[in-house]
Order: sequence, then C-alpha cells, then structure tokens
Amino acid sequence: MTPRKISIESYPTPSRSDKAALLFVHGAYVNSSCWTFNFIPFFQAQGYDCFTVDLSGHGDSEGRERIDDFGIGDYVDDVKLALAEIGRPAVVVGHSMGARVLERFLENDSAAAVIFLSPVPTTGTAGSAMQLLLRYPNFLESLDAAVNGKISAKTSQMMTEIYFSPDVTPDEILQFLPMLCPESQQAVTEMALPETRFGIRRSQLPALVIGGIEDAVFPASMLHFLASSWRADLYRAAGAGHMLMLDPQWETVAGHMLAWMEKRVAAE
Repeated sequence: MTPRKISIESYPTPSRSDKAALLFVHGAYVNSSCWTFNFIPFFQAQGYDCFTVDLSGHGDSEGRERIDDFGIGDYVDDVKLALAEIGRPAVVVGHSMGARVLERFLENDSAAAVIFLSPVPTTGTAGSAMQLLLRYPNFLESLDAAVNGKISAKTSQMMTEIYFSPDVTPDEILQFLPMLCPESQQAVTEMALPETRFGIRRSQLPALVIGGIEDAVFPASMLHFLASSWRADLYRAAGAGHMLMLDPQWETVAGHMLAWMEKRVAAE
C-alpha cells in the first residue's frame, strides 16, 4: 500500500447508540460530499455514527495530480484505512464505482453488512456506456467538460438527464457541481470489464442492492445479476435515477435502507 493521506470524515450521532457505524464510499467523478446533503443528516438522526472517505485523488485526499495512477485495488486500500480508523463493526455503503470497490474489498475482508447503490453491472460498464453514447453522442465531451468545471446550459441539461431523476431540472443540480472531479482512467478501464473473479468466494453477510428504475447509466434490469451473486435483497426505487442520494426520491431510498438495517443488522 503506497503511503498517502486519505481524508476520512466522521459525523457522529447526537445521541449515544449501540448501532453499527456506517461507512459511505462514493462513486466515480465525485467526492464524499455527495453523502452530506441528505443521507448523513438522515442516518445521524436515526442514531447511526456516519463516516465518509474521499478515495485517492478525490476531494481532500492526496493524489489529484496523479489520479490516473490509481486503480480499484488502491480504492480498496482506502476503504481498509477508513475501517481501521473507525475501529468497530460497520455497514459499508457504496455507490456506483464505490459498490465495485466494496465487492473487491469483501473478497478478503468483512463488514457488518453491505449496501450496493446503483452498482456497476457484473458485466462491466462497456455495454451501458455504448448505449449512452448511442443516445447521447456528445456524452463523453459533456462529461469531460463537467468534471473540469466547464458548465454550459447544454452540458447541465445532459448531465441532468443522464444522472438524475426525470423530476430534476438542470438548475437544481447546480448545487452539486462543486463535487465533480476527474476520474482515474485506470479505474474506468477496470470497470468496463466483466467482474469475473475466478476462485473468489462471496462473503456470506447481509447484503442489499438498490437501483433506480429511471437510472440511465446502469439499467435497473441489470440489478438482479449482482443481487443473485451476493444472495442480496433487491429494491428498485420508483422514479429514481442514478444519483440515489441526491434525487427527490432519496428519502424513500434511505428509509428502505434504514428498515432493512434494523431488521438484518445486529447491534454492537
């Protein structure tokens, strides 16, 4: 593991609790601030100590100038560092690329439970990316502009249509734009490939898969493959897009997560 400074933030619950901690792992092209708008305050209020990690090259973690050097394995190391700092059982929650990171993490390590939000399909991202490019020929150009802070009305419109619920307008996503950042091309390439890890045994732990029915990035029809491989419970959120923690439907998603944890995850 290459030594580097990883930003890990703690958001303790106001009241004393014996519930497992929550570690939130963000997806590609964003940083951990995506969790702070809705999910962190919600779960704090429900008695959960919450933690976030900025993966290497993202947010306040080191490595921005060499982000392409990092792969999924490096992001797994970041999760290990975060859990070591938490120092007690935690439910790990990963969104999109963060879900793929947690899959790799759980090959050799454990957690109290895992929640995969808008996960990378087991077949990889290549197929869904091709569908996006057929529908939005300028998608990659707009994505590059967005993560480098070059926002136009056209770019904002496309990012809204692809990543958010149909209920969201381009003006409403302006508050989220500061979290955008470039992504490691090494990690992007790894995610394009099917997740075929021969000889790997899935951890037998409580698992939940959630995706939005309106997700234009990874179709909801792909969710059952991941859920099946993890013997996970599956929930498809009506009306929700890819950014489940930021969409208007976020509270429905968070409420389902809460009810599931109260039922499936034991207190410390």
